[in-house]
Amino acid sequence: MVIDVTDGNFEDEVIRAELPVLVEFTADWCPPCRQMKPVLEALASEEGERLKVVQLDVDRNPLTTNAYKVLSMPTFLVFRNGEPVKAMVGARPKRRILAELEEVIVPSSA
Repeated sequence: MVIDVTDGNFEDEVIRAELPVLVEFTADWCPPCRQMKPVLEALASEEGERLKVVQLDVDRNPLTTNAYKVLSMPTFLVFRNGEPVKAMVGARPKRRILAELEEVIVPSSA
């Protein structure tokens, strides 16, 4: 499940998360963001033990958006131990996201 985060709960949901967190900075008016919804849902479902997937609406949450200097949608930031460790801009297929995330997410225990 993709979790909606806000300026108010970003610290609890992302900065203090035990797992790495993929944050999609998104907007209702952004067609590529809408294209990413099923991709992110699949990622959250398949990688939930290794990765937390959240989204933040840039129009409703300007403090966090500005704090990380997000200018384009969708922007993806990966946080690990409370720090951004990877940034990706633009829509992409799931396999490409997985390939780009491989170096920053926890190896599966399976």
